[in-house]
Amino acid sequence: MTGADPETITAYETRSRDYAARTGRRAEPGLAEFVAGLPRGGHVLDLGCGPGDSAHRFLKAGFTVDAIDASPAMVSRARELGVPARCATFDEIEGQDLYDGIWASYSLLHAPRADMPGTLARLHHALKPGGLFHIGMKTGTGEARDSLGRLYVYYSEPELIGLLQAAGFSPTIRETRTDTGLDGTEYQGIWMHANG
Repeated sequence: MTGADPETITAYETRSRDYAARTGRRAEPGLAEFVAGLPRGGHVLDLGCGPGDSAHRFLKAGFTVDAIDASPAMVSRARELGVPARCATFDEIEGQDLYDGIWASYSLLHAPRADMPGTLARLHHALKPGGLFHIGMKTGTGEARDSLGRLYVYYSEPELIGLLQAAGFSPTIRETRTDTGLDGTEYQGIWMHANG
């Protein structure tokens, strides 16, 4: 698949069970605020849905969901939860005014830096006017692979805000937090909500 790092996909393929066990225990940061900001029965894109935990919560809350992930193993795990997930990459999102909300929680941090402006522009195009965009990222500079082989691209908070604004988004709320990743290392994360 174009636009996806093969080594990152392989890491998620081989560790999908571990990842599902880790993420299924808790709702992701910003999820309650995201749900509260959506219209009743709205249509949500879960971009990089992983094992489908958040998408499953959206379905239970009464939303329709388009869940995608580049890892076939993750798509399979999401389907086990009843999530209508499909295999796709960030660069395959096309269309205009499709979604009331787009949930991109710690997925776009795997997108190549050069692709990020175009990816955000496509997501803005796919979001309905006034729709809600959620993005979760790890903050920092540069890029690196973790011990599992996953590629991470890091942004500072001002840099991320600038990218969102350049794509047409209006950031509203944000929160930073410290957490531990699947590879066991601590990181500084940030999630933001922005209106389309």
